[in-house]
Amino acid sequence: MDLTSILTAAGVPLAGWTSHTAWLYRKLLTARRDPLTALHTRDGFTTRAEHLIRTLPGRVSVLLIDLDDFKAVNDIHGHAAGDAVLATTAERLHTWCGRTGTAARLGGDEFALVALDVTADRLELLSTALTRRVSVAGLSIPVGASVGVCHLADLPMPSLTDALSAADRDMYSHKPDGRTSRRR
Repeated sequence: MDLTSILTAAGVPLAGWTSHTAWLYRKLLTARRDPLTALHTRDGFTTRAEHLIRTLPGRVSVLLIDLDDFKAVNDIHGHAAGDAVLATTAERLHTWCGRTGTAARLGGDEFALVALDVTADRLELLSTALTRRVSVAGLSIPVGASVGVCHLADLPMPSLTDALSAADRDMYSHKPDGRTSRRR
């Protein structure tokens, strides 16, 4: 058997393995991204957040965002409008995070962020971005959000689980009587 025959025989399985590996990699990336918003899913978010917590715990904040009265958007304007509000919110969150943070859609109208160096001024910019109206098919839909924040430096032991719990409590503290409200 000459060298060409050997390389050809080895090349066929190698091409198949390479193709299969690329397919699996694309599937993994797809599984870690929400199809509507292109944000990370919980799995992708957890990976990135835990990395930041390990490497820069004193600078990390975890935020949870819940859109106010989102059900009404779907009920009044339809699910296409609701999808547009979710996609626009995702874009605003991604922009706010910049290169030093990560945004995720956890499900429904709930989002999570992990970001570095979150100050009161940055939170105000986030609040402003989240309360801008969304234009959909000639309509201007009002949007609001409740935001909960946990600065990892405030926790006795910095962990994502504890930070998410603290951010969740903070978010719900801004929802008087169980209703949604805007964080100011």
